[in-house]
Order: sequence, then C-alpha cells, then structure tokens
Amino acid sequence: MEGGYRMLQQELSQNKEKTHNGPIHNTTIQRVEEELNKLKSLEVFVAPTTVSNGLKGLEKLYKCIDDLLNLPQTLHALSQSLHAKWVEDLLDKSMRLLDLCGTTRELVSQCKENVRDLQSSLRRRKGDSTTDDNVTRFYSFSKKIKRNAKRLVLTLKQMDQDTTVSVLLDADQDTIAVIRALKEANAECISTFQMLLSFLCVPLLKPKESKWSLLSRLVNKERIASLVLAEKMSLETRLESFETYLVSFEDGLE
Repeated sequence: MEGGYRMLQQELSQNKEKTHNGPIHNTTIQRVEEELNKLKSLEVFVAPTTVSNGLKGLEKLYKCIDDLLNLPQTLHALSQSLHAKWVEDLLDKSMRLLDLCGTTRELVSQCKENVRDLQSSLRRRKGDSTTDDNVTRFYSFSKKIKRNAKRLVLTLKQMDQDTTVSVLLDADQDTIAVIRALKEANAECISTFQMLLSFLCVPLLKPKESKWSLLSRLVNKERIASLVLAEKMSLETRLESFETYLVSFEDGLE
C-alpha cells in the first residue's frame, strides 16, 4: 500500500503529462468496492473478533487500492492539476494512517508483553498473595495504555472530521471513482482502529479494593483463601483470552 501511495504522490508533485490508455478497468474498482462492503458489514458487531476480521479486511482492501493506484490510467486521471489537491490531501491522510498503524502496533505489542509477564508471575506463584504486587504493576501499566489509546482515538476522530471532500462536479468518472475509494478506505481504517483502541481501553483489572479486610470479619480464613484463588483463576482466564486477541491484532497490524 505504501509503495502505491508514494508513487502517486511523486507523480502528482511532478505533474507530468501521460498518455491516457482508456478508462480505469471496472474490475479493479469492483474489487475495492467489494472489500469496502465487507468491512462496513463488520461494523454492526463490535467485538474483539470484529477487530481481527477488520484488520484482515483492511489488508485485502489496501492491496486492491495499491493495484488501483498503480494503473497507468489512475496516474493520468489524478495527475491533472484540477484534481491534484484533493488527491494529495487524501494520500497525506493515508500516509498518516500508516504511521498511526505502526504506533498502534507498538502499543499492542507492549500490552501483550505485559500480559505475558503477569501470566508468568501467576504461574510461578499460584495461590501466593505476593502476586498482588505484580497485579498492581500491571494495573498501573493498563492505565498508561488506556491514556495512550485515548490519545490515539482523539487523533483518529480529528482525522475523521477532516475527511470531508467536496463533490467534484466537473471531474470525470475515473477521478470520482478513485477519490471515493481513497476516502472510504481511510474512513474504514479509522473506524477499525477506533474499535481496536477502544478494546484496549476496557479495564482488564479492577483497582485493588479493601473488600478482603471486610470479608475477614465475616467469614473464616479458609473461605477467604478459596475466594482469592477463584478470583486469580478468573484473572488467568481473562489474561489468556486477552493475549489471544492481542496476538491477532498484532498480526493484523503488520
């Protein structure tokens, strides 16, 4: 994807005259539209699997977009000075999304490594109250991840607001089709990233509470021990599921 964008940016900046070899092949546009429709259908269901499928869909979509941008007809249609500004703005946004993809992947990788560290700690000290320190450290890290994720969401929302493109009444059909494809691809990318980052903002752990001191006055120590063990087992299950999703997110962001 990045190669196609950079090639087109170079062509637009040079604004060279090229021979038009006929209209853009309808099959290429249809492939882009099919992938866009698949992504739009995913937005009905907001879940971790939706995010994973969305990232896979984006990969296919941008492969189609890359093919579209490398067509000689596309380079000719979009190198005209009348339309160059619109395309340059859209391509600039696409390149910013690529940069944001790298930042998001780094965030997901950090989260995955911290989840694995906590899992290792829980396995080494199963049933031992000393795991509280590790849980506390992970909770602090989660708050940091949440802050960073929210910051990226705000960036995405700002980019989404800047995506408006005026109707090009005097543009030819090739230009309109390509600009619409770029615009909608950016919108779907923003939507998928927002879902992913929102998932990272969901608290996996609750802050440490004083409930055990209250329970100690109500039930015996054996009962407290069983409750603590059950809570840790529940945490291990949540961590395992969370790690699985993080791995799929990381793979999808490559």
